[in-house]
Amino acid sequence: MSPQRRTALVSVGAACLLIVIKLAAGVESGSLGLVAEAVHSGTDLVAALLTFLAVGVAVRPADPSHPYGHGKAEHLGALAEAAILVAVSLFVAALAIRRLTGPHPAVDTDWWVFAAIGVVMVIDASRTLVSLRAARRYGSDALAANALHFGGDLAGSLAVLVGLLLVRAGYEGADSVAALFVAVLVIVAAARLIRHNVDVLMDRAPSAAQAAAREAIAALDPPVELRRLRLRQAGGRHFADVVIGLAPGAAVAQAHTVADAVEAAVEDALPGSDVVVHVEPQDGSAAALRERALAAALRVPRVREIHNVSVVRVGDMTEVSLHLKLPGSISLDEAHAVASNVEAAIEEAIPSVDAVRTHLEPLTETGVATSPEPADVESETPAVRRIVREVTGADPLELRFLHTDAGLIAFLTLGMDPHEQLADAHARASTVKARIRDTRPAIADVLVHTEPE
Repeated sequence: MSPQRRTALVSVGAACLLIVIKLAAGVESGSLGLVAEAVHSGTDLVAALLTFLAVGVAVRPADPSHPYGHGKAEHLGALAEAAILVAVSLFVAALAIRRLTGPHPAVDTDWWVFAAIGVVMVIDASRTLVSLRAARRYGSDALAANALHFGGDLAGSLAVLVGLLLVRAGYEGADSVAALFVAVLVIVAAARLIRHNVDVLMDRAPSAAQAAAREAIAALDPPVELRRLRLRQAGGRHFADVVIGLAPGAAVAQAHTVADAVEAAVEDALPGSDVVVHVEPQDGSAAALRERALAAALRVPRVREIHNVSVVRVGDMTEVSLHLKLPGSISLDEAHAVASNVEAAIEEAIPSVDAVRTHLEPLTETGVATSPEPADVESETPAVRRIVREVTGADPLELRFLHTDAGLIAFLTLGMDPHEQLADAHARASTVKARIRDTRPAIADVLVHTEPE
């Protein structure tokens, strides 16, 4: 039998003994507080049995059907404990309130009642200490839950003792108040227990453990690019999936050494954890970083359009800047919140990026355009064609104008040498656009399209 199950079995025997003592003393003396404690110990008996069975399942090794082991059986057992505790405590609370609002039955406070409580408190203190030590030694959540309940029993027994002393002093309702206190104490403890175990069963990432693992990886020398860290826990153990990036030319032996270092760092930060490290080829080129930054930003809600994504190296630092277009109707505060989310998403997706700069722009809404009369553009057409010939050496392939809410817009299609570099073609198109806007104030904007002749 495993030490965990042995500890749980001792708790079963202690719960049986406490039920007999509390129930006999409570019935004989008429103390609702003692009866409440007996019911509480009855739930502890069920809880201890559940823990005994759950721990027996949890210590089983991993198998093909349960590759992560059976540790979550402990958390299922702890949830069952909490549900029973809440139900019984609500019943006891209702009974105590009924006594407080009605006649108070006589409660016997002879010396033997206090002797029974003294024995109960000694047993409660002993099993709390034993379960707490075992929970810390084996990292068992089920045993920790038992220790919490036994500690609650000790506090409840103390409250019952105070209540009986007050009854003996003439305060008849003190016993019912003590019973109500025990019920509330148990409900609060059960609520905390439910929250913790639901988080584990739902694989909620333990924030403190995740921060410790990230710090351990960040402290490695030479530095390692951390691309993803996923963490879950069960049965007192942490399971970590780590993805790191290495240079494409790294040898297999080097990759294995780095993976071992990451695994050791996480295990040092989270003792007893199960760590799996996946190595991916690192692409630190600006183009790759731009693509990853763009992909991360587009996943943020309310983002409509992103352009001018650039990567700048400043010494040992890498900065990403981008233009972010959002609906013009939203407030600056809302737009800033979206931009902050974009920056956080990029920094999380690319840990090697040191800073992210965003430039906010209003998204152009769909407008209404009309074709101008020939007389309206009679002077603009030859002027635009002349500028295009001066810059490119040829007439535009197409020129047309439209009247919009923003004013007169010129649409140009320029023919370029098919072997010309894109950067050069873009530079000449920008020159055409700038000269038209500088010399033709009647034209509000120019849209230039380039294509091979």
